[in-house]
Amino acid sequence: MEFSIKSGSPEKQRSACVVAGVFDSRKLTLPAELLDKAANGYISDIIRRGDMEGKAGTTLLLHNVPGTLCDRVLLVGLGKEKDFREKEFGNAVRTAVKTLNETGAFDASIFLTELAVKKRSVAWRVRQTAIAALDATYKFDQFKSKKDEVRRPLRKLTLGVERRNELGLAEEALSQGIAIAEGMALAKTLGNLPPNICHPSYLAEQAQAMAAEFGLGCEILERADMEKLGMHSLLAVAHGSHQPPKLIVLSYQGGKAGDKPIVLVGKGVTFDTGGISLKPSAEMDEMKYDMCGAASVLGTIQAVARMALPINLTVVVPATENMPGGSASRPGDIVTSMSGQTIEILNTDAEGRLILCDALTYAERFEPDTVIDVATLTGACVVALGNIATGLFANKDALARELLDAGDEAHDRAWHMPLWDDYQELLKSPFADMGNIGGRWGGSITAACFLSRFTKKFEWAHLDIAGTAWKSGADKGATGRPVPLLTHYLLQRAGKLN
Repeated sequence: MEFSIKSGSPEKQRSACVVAGVFDSRKLTLPAELLDKAANGYISDIIRRGDMEGKAGTTLLLHNVPGTLCDRVLLVGLGKEKDFREKEFGNAVRTAVKTLNETGAFDASIFLTELAVKKRSVAWRVRQTAIAALDATYKFDQFKSKKDEVRRPLRKLTLGVERRNELGLAEEALSQGIAIAEGMALAKTLGNLPPNICHPSYLAEQAQAMAAEFGLGCEILERADMEKLGMHSLLAVAHGSHQPPKLIVLSYQGGKAGDKPIVLVGKGVTFDTGGISLKPSAEMDEMKYDMCGAASVLGTIQAVARMALPINLTVVVPATENMPGGSASRPGDIVTSMSGQTIEILNTDAEGRLILCDALTYAERFEPDTVIDVATLTGACVVALGNIATGLFANKDALARELLDAGDEAHDRAWHMPLWDDYQELLKSPFADMGNIGGRWGGSITAACFLSRFTKKFEWAHLDIAGTAWKSGADKGATGRPVPLLTHYLLQRAGKLN
């Protein structure tokens, strides 16, 4: 979809459709009022007859509205004005774009971007509109022999801003929104791909292609490289699979040569059977999403490269399958991690932390400013937070606050969870330095405590996205989260968030 920014009155727009909002009950927004004034009360008369109340999620399409230069006017219900906030704004944009995609209009001018959202700037509204619009039109149908073709899909969307002096900031925000949305789309596609196609070697190939396209540094470590480095924790997870593991490293140099990089580490278990601690068969197909941490950090570095942010960013992806087999790790095995710490594997289905701990140790060589790992790590996090908020753990409260603020700005929210030393006691093992599980209670916290033992040399945060990385049911599919949170954090760090 092609986007543009324009400052002008809605009734003067020569487009296939103009979009304006209506609050519940029947209150026209300013752009809708301007359209109505040009039409001598035509729109307000229709609304008075009860054709539209303005309830959230509703639409009304009008053709040949007098006094306007557009072919159609699409009215979008916004709900109660006093309740109109970030979520309602995003939902209104999604509703508008999905409806436009079915009207046969090739282009449209959307004036929802002129709506006031409390404490949110014009740049925020423009950025979020681009993200929501591209999210609404995302499709994953490449494996269907008969695709559901949109008859005349929306090709161009013009975003309205009230004042001409806002055009510069709006243009920059639009570019950011498109880059973030494309990063989300990459993360969603990688997550949605079937595990017989998206395996560790495939992820490595995608990283190499991305490096070639965006001029990134790229290094792929093979099994032999990991053995030399002493990554026996990561390799223990890979033992049962015929697919070779990969450690993928991508680097973006947008900052000064001496600036310390921010490092993102993404869990890349491309399919998780649970290993010898086999998962139940119900919904095991969704374990292809166990690499959504990897997908999100790859989507993030792509977005950063597209935005050309003045920062240095490195992405590390430990990629493997977790399969049962004659050579698979067993409960009771003890392995030595790259850090030299020993781990008793009590449950082979707690494998994410086993690959992340070696990747976190590997991250030390970059002398990072900050390290953030992203992982579909624990079902316990889903129990705690559901599918609304990402679990956030950090060894520095200031870093946690920065990430929470970025999540609020992006409406990709996280919740700060405890990382107290009291929980470390649950990881005690009589035979090794630690066990890889801490018992039934507080499972997301003990998993984070496990990872914290490998992060003593840098500021670190852990995002548990087990509840937010994908949806089940009728809308099944990867969400692209937490690409918005991560990119907004990086925009903040780069001083480019308006």
